[in-house]
Amino acid sequence: MTTASRQKRPGTGRPTVPLPPEFTTRDAGPFDPPSALTRLGEDGPVHRVTMLDGDPAWIVTSHELARTLLGDPRMSSDRFRSRRVLEKLPAPVRARMTDARARAGSFITMDPPEHTRYRKLLTGQFTVRRMRQLEPRIQRIVDDHLDAMIAAGPGADLVQAFALPVPSLVICELLGVGYGDRGEFQERTGKLLKLDVPVDEVMRLAEELRAFMQGLVRSKRAEPTDDMLSGLIQADPTLTDDELIGMANLLLVAGHETTANMLALGTFALLEHPEQLAALRAEPSSVGGAVEELLRYLSIVHLGVVRTTREEVEIAGEVVPADSTVLVSVPAGNRDPYQYPRPDVLDVTRPRGPHLAFGHGVHQCLGQQLARVEMTVGFTGLLTRLPGLRLAVPAAEVPMRDDMLVYGVHALPITWDA
Repeated sequence: MTTASRQKRPGTGRPTVPLPPEFTTRDAGPFDPPSALTRLGEDGPVHRVTMLDGDPAWIVTSHELARTLLGDPRMSSDRFRSRRVLEKLPAPVRARMTDARARAGSFITMDPPEHTRYRKLLTGQFTVRRMRQLEPRIQRIVDDHLDAMIAAGPGADLVQAFALPVPSLVICELLGVGYGDRGEFQERTGKLLKLDVPVDEVMRLAEELRAFMQGLVRSKRAEPTDDMLSGLIQADPTLTDDELIGMANLLLVAGHETTANMLALGTFALLEHPEQLAALRAEPSSVGGAVEELLRYLSIVHLGVVRTTREEVEIAGEVVPADSTVLVSVPAGNRDPYQYPRPDVLDVTRPRGPHLAFGHGVHQCLGQQLARVEMTVGFTGLLTRLPGLRLAVPAAEVPMRDDMLVYGVHALPITWDA
């Protein structure tokens, strides 16, 4: 099965990393890295390529080298400090990326010491106690959506009926969004994360979401509850509304789109590997380990983790000038044969080991334990409550989204035994 024969939907013109299509098109199959990327990995750990905008970039394919670079302070996470990068952005996006208020709190694109301050505050909120409190709520959210699917089925689009709303409601629990506001919250975030929305519309939706978050922040300042946003306000009363809005929006995007795509794409992968699906059905307690293997095998951050060199850097013998783009390829690193035996095989019984799905270094995903809980509860529910779970269309008709930073499916039509 090749991507050329698979259904796709048009992109949005949103700014992503302008890599040539041979490094983004999943021509080897819906679950495998592009064949051009695999060939690069076979030829060495780092390679100079030319991006579609004419700029050079260096792609890192080695797992070991990826971990080293993601911990290297000479690699900046702030792409927008570069005039070269800013000048290539659409005007409305460039305006937003140079607006201090709009960027406040969005520490994923910051370097220490600014990044350190925000991360330390949020680390204090991702406590074991809060994760334990959330687990039964996550179970209830999953059960409620499975109940609704079963009542309406058999048959559903797993993306719309399950994969998108479940993490959205978990974020609502995390941020303390009131029950009466959750419909509006889900509607706005759902529109913002659609791929067929043009840049101007994305900007408008982002401003509407910002206004929603502004109201949420003000309500938590006035009447704090036992949620993460209230916890941040109490932990550092000097945080401005703009900073709190930026942190909340970052949690939303980072925690919603990635988990949603893992739930849908992971289900697709299991359905296309029936022996692995059977192994999990026979031993549901092994789903937690299977989640780690799916994270490694699928690598949904498929364009890579982007860094900009602060100074001239030598990477595995390649001299990379200052202000250059370095792409740490998560799909290539997670399929590195020097790191994993039989890396191209999905094996849900594979012993747990390090992977790059949550990054590495100071920017390693803060919410990874929450994501693991969501996926473990979600996959367990799907496998135990939907007997005979299967695709409702031929696999080649499942529409893939390989033109975006986060890989996955646009829709996943499924059915099951009534």
